[in-house]
Amino acid sequence: MEFLTTLLKSMPGAMGQGLIWGIMAIGVYITYHILDVADLTVDGSLGTGGAVCVLLALNGVNIWIATLCAVFAGMVTGLVTGLLHTRCGIPAILAGILTQLALYSVNLRIMGWGSTVGTQATLAIRVDNFNLLVSSRYIRSLGLDNPLLLLVILVAAVIGVLYWFFGTELGCALRATGSNPSMSRAQGINTDTTKVLGLMLSNGLVALSGALLAQYQGAASVDMGRGAIVIGLAAVIIGQVLLSKVFRNFALKLLSAVVGAIIYYVAIQIVLRLGLDTNDLKLLTALVVAVFLSIPYWKDRYFTKAVRKGGPVHA
Repeated sequence: MEFLTTLLKSMPGAMGQGLIWGIMAIGVYITYHILDVADLTVDGSLGTGGAVCVLLALNGVNIWIATLCAVFAGMVTGLVTGLLHTRCGIPAILAGILTQLALYSVNLRIMGWGSTVGTQATLAIRVDNFNLLVSSRYIRSLGLDNPLLLLVILVAAVIGVLYWFFGTELGCALRATGSNPSMSRAQGINTDTTKVLGLMLSNGLVALSGALLAQYQGAASVDMGRGAIVIGLAAVIIGQVLLSKVFRNFALKLLSAVVGAIIYYVAIQIVLRLGLDTNDLKLLTALVVAVFLSIPYWKDRYFTKAVRKGGPVHA
């Protein structure tokens, strides 16, 4: 009984983190499912979004503008990865690794901007002194200051805008590029441009998630994005495996990534309450991703009846 009470108390926090990481998972969904590109810039873009947002807020910039600037910074990181891939001929996965590696130093410089040190690994921001959009302090509040309300609205807005965008001619060109690049080029689509655009869009959403996460936890850290791609993939895969039969609409498919992130963090809270060492969280995440990636294969191999080939046999 005590375990259930403690678990229920931790559920709002898991929901809050799930919604924030769900926005990041939508960005991963764009590259992983729509664009069919392996982009590892995510780990760096998340930290860039948090660093830019907190730095600007500490220097007196309105928190909404600071968050939008974080999104723009994330789009720039996606642009760099896209240009390395399309203009320099570097494979997408390697281009993402190079950008991610460079962003570690860039994020240190961003957080140390204006300080005598020059670089800084952590940049704290207190909700007492700044009107932050979301904060974990009010996660159990019954008022309008509860971050869950704004996070739900933001997630709905992101899905709505993306649903509209991917219905436009440019959005359809981006989807076509991921489905069949050769056919897309034959139809006159500049696939290099659409790849760059997709990477910018994806990393912009990741940076938005980083900005919200930094506000939520009260600090931006250079390591806050470490392993983010694994969490994003876990959310996308969990949502796909559990909800693909139900969520067929494109907007619902985007929502499934958010639901997957919430399920992931709820599962993490349950396991932590059962006594798992926090040092084993990365191992747990890797196991979760491996299991959910294996489920479709196991289902097709062991639980799907073989289809008999050939026509009916007549006596």
